[in-house]
Amino acid sequence: MTINLNDTALLDSVAAKVDQLKTLLKKIASEFSPAVFANSLGAEDMVLTDLIDGSGIAIEIFSLDTGRLPLETYTLMAKARLHYGLKFKHYYPRHDLLEAYTDAHGINAFYESVELRQSCCFIRKVEPLRRALAGKKAWITGMRAQQSQAREGLAVQSYDEANGLEKFNPLADWSEKEIWAYIKLHNVPYNDLHDKFYPSIGCAPCTRAITPAEDIRSGRWWWELADGKECGLHVKKA
Repeated sequence: MTINLNDTALLDSVAAKVDQLKTLLKKIASEFSPAVFANSLGAEDMVLTDLIDGSGIAIEIFSLDTGRLPLETYTLMAKARLHYGLKFKHYYPRHDLLEAYTDAHGINAFYESVELRQSCCFIRKVEPLRRALAGKKAWITGMRAQQSQAREGLAVQSYDEANGLEKFNPLADWSEKEIWAYIKLHNVPYNDLHDKFYPSIGCAPCTRAITPAEDIRSGRWWWELADGKECGLHVKKA
């Protein structure tokens, strides 16, 4: 995304939101310890990583390695570790669940039905997330309300019944321009796929580039209907 760093209104908006964000992150670390940040290595997540690390806030950062991430995402993992001197904690799918799934359905069964895709997401993302959140009081995500219709009205704080802890979306009201202005201003490392029209990046087989007219998340599970496409990490418990 092209950002005008001489846009005074944009810079003032980013500065104000950064101050608010730092205050919120410090409050989370103080009042909801132990708190963790789920870093999916997207642009938003790198903004949060930069602020948590730069402010010395006591919030653990972890990532879910599904085993099928794009090469560019693994490259960013290594780059971020060098840039920040952080040792990200990684959670991986259980091999027994993966073996049972692929033996029964095939390596790319997620293309065949929504149910099989959701089962794959459960094994590679949801179950590892549950392990990552065990014993924690709060978790933080990089979700924004503008990312999709399903995320409109996204709350900054809510109770996650499925995982039994508080959930924070500190960037809920940030715009895409504000995210990229922060990245450019602070030289934050980011995924090279963003420069190739991948605004939302997940597993390699389930992510494609989009055109300028498409919704930000239209490149995720593009073979499915557009309404409510999520992997299960952020679906409210019925």
